[in-house]
Amino acid sequence: MTPSNNEAKGFYKLSWLQRIGFGAGDMAQNLIYQTISIWLLFYYTNVFGLDPGAAALMFLIVRLVDVLWDPVVGTIVDKGNPKWGKYRSWLILGGIPLVGLAILCFWNGFSGSLLYAYITYVGMSMCYTLVNVPYGALNASLTRDTNEITILTSTRMFMANLGALCVKSLPIIIAIFAPKVDGVARYDTPDAAPAWFITMTIFALAGLALLFFCFSQCKEKVVMDQKESANVKVSDLWMEFVRNKPLRVVAFFFITAFAMMSVSNAADAYFMSFNVGATPLLTTLFMWLGTIPAFIFMPLVPAIKRKIGKKGMFYLFLGIAILGMALMYTFVSIPATKSNFVLLCIAQFVKSTGIITATGYMWALVPEVIAYGEYTTGKRIAGIVNALTGIFFKAGMALGGVVPGLVLALVGFNADAAEQTPLALQGILWLVCVIPAILLLLAIWIISKYELSDEKMDQINMEIEARAKAE
Repeated sequence: MTPSNNEAKGFYKLSWLQRIGFGAGDMAQNLIYQTISIWLLFYYTNVFGLDPGAAALMFLIVRLVDVLWDPVVGTIVDKGNPKWGKYRSWLILGGIPLVGLAILCFWNGFSGSLLYAYITYVGMSMCYTLVNVPYGALNASLTRDTNEITILTSTRMFMANLGALCVKSLPIIIAIFAPKVDGVARYDTPDAAPAWFITMTIFALAGLALLFFCFSQCKEKVVMDQKESANVKVSDLWMEFVRNKPLRVVAFFFITAFAMMSVSNAADAYFMSFNVGATPLLTTLFMWLGTIPAFIFMPLVPAIKRKIGKKGMFYLFLGIAILGMALMYTFVSIPATKSNFVLLCIAQFVKSTGIITATGYMWALVPEVIAYGEYTTGKRIAGIVNALTGIFFKAGMALGGVVPGLVLALVGFNADAAEQTPLALQGILWLVCVIPAILLLLAIWIISKYELSDEKMDQINMEIEARAKAE
């Protein structure tokens, strides 16, 4: 079939199978990496036997390694042209070792060994970069159409949150395999270590199958010319950061948003275990409410964006998230009753509605800053741009890993104690509500500086295609 005039200019329309296939890649990464992000600190302190302070330092060091590694990966991806595809090849080449190392992160064969934890976590993180950087660039290689990218991003985040729903079901999945104590399955003791390993193995292998599906459905159509690829250098990363203002805005938004999510997610397990005293089933229900809004609101994102614009959508949903955190802080002070848990669930739903919608849509900004860079420099260095955003979202995740460990250490959290001190409980509450709310206020200010409207992006993309046709 002959492509339409717009499609010939790079404004491709994708089938639903292609959109779902692309989204499967993010679902896979959520099954693997979000398990690491949400549960690894809890596993290290309560099951594996690491000190919270030592674990916090390790999370920081791993992210510093990423700062050095991400630009290298971005350059390799942009310079290379593997036979299976410039970007999609890495879903397999990086995905297979990623799965193996993710499983080993939750193996208790060297219980309490800080060295083993470092080796497996650093290796896993480096392999994740080999998958995540080219996967992020894959989005921009499928089409230039801004509406199509919005639909693609909404589909991606819908699929990603399916993976997140599984990850947040981890307590009840582990309870299936964990030993019973007084008839109750415990997921937060060293005895549950084999159950953690089995659960991570299931998630990781499912993730690998999804990466293969994503690979099969995504075909790159908007990529850099091979002559230009040969000229890509690591220094292009920092040059692009300096000259591309929209990229700087997106980068700082990423670091703030991921710091907020990582702090909150890492603290949820402690919050439910110690502040609320919930069972694995109730903990899972609470965490599900952190994901369920995605299935309601992400499909509505294209319509909401058309109605109130990109910035308006960010302001609205980030404000909703702050409201949810304020409600949760208020409700947790009510004496523990069943009604109290219901109120906490309402607050969790409100908070998550704001977070999921705003942070889900932010991925649609990455193809825009790639196109802006191509418009101003003539180079479509998608891999390097995604390496930059990768550095900043991992910097945010580093804060998310370091801050909870440091706060827990400062307030005297004791993993062996059945009940925590009032100071420790207050520290956990700050991690769940107060610190994330402060970060969201900063995120609102950062995104207010973003200048690329849909109309401006359409103009930029059409001019890029006109230049290419003229050449």
